[in-house]
Amino acid sequence: MPLLYPTLYRRRVTDITLQDLNDLGVRGLLLDVDDTLTRYGSQHLSDEVAAWLKDMQDAGIALTVVSNSWERRVAPFADKLGLRHTALSCKPSPLGFWRGVRRLGLKRKECAAVGDQVFTDLLGAKLGGVPCILLDPIEEKTEKPFLRLRRRWEKPLRRKLAEQEKVR
Repeated sequence: MPLLYPTLYRRRVTDITLQDLNDLGVRGLLLDVDDTLTRYGSQHLSDEVAAWLKDMQDAGIALTVVSNSWERRVAPFADKLGLRHTALSCKPSPLGFWRGVRRLGLKRKECAAVGDQVFTDLLGAKLGGVPCILLDPIEEKTEKPFLRLRRRWEKPLRRKLAEQEKVR
C-alpha cells in the first residue's frame, strides 16, 4: 500500500464504526485534536463527538490524544475528555505515535491513528507502522498559509479516495 494512502478513509470521526475497527483488528485509537475531534483551536467538543468517544470507550477501545499542538492547547482539551495526551508530537515523525501506542499497551497494528492531515497524521502513522484513518477536516478553510498549502496538495488524494467509494 502506498505511503500516502490511508488504511481507511472517512468523512468525520463519528463515521468510524466499531465494525470498521474490528475489521482492521484495532483496539486503540491515537486521536488528533484540531479539525479531527473539534474545530481548529477550539476547546469545545460537540455532543455527537462526545457520544462517539463514550461509545468507543464503552466498547473497550483504548483512546489517547496525539497532537502537534502546544501543551497549553492540548492538555485542557484531553483533560476534559479524561484522556492522556502527547503534545508537540512532531508529526510526521513517528515518535508521538510510538509513544501513544506504548501508552495504550498495545501493538502498533492494534492501534490506528485518526487525523485530518495527509502530510502529518497519515505520513507519520505510516512511517511508524501504525494504520491510519484519514478524515476530512472539520473546517476546510484556514487562515494559516502553510496549512492552506498542504490542504491544496492533499486534494488530489482525497478526490481519488472519494471516487473509489472508500468514503462513508
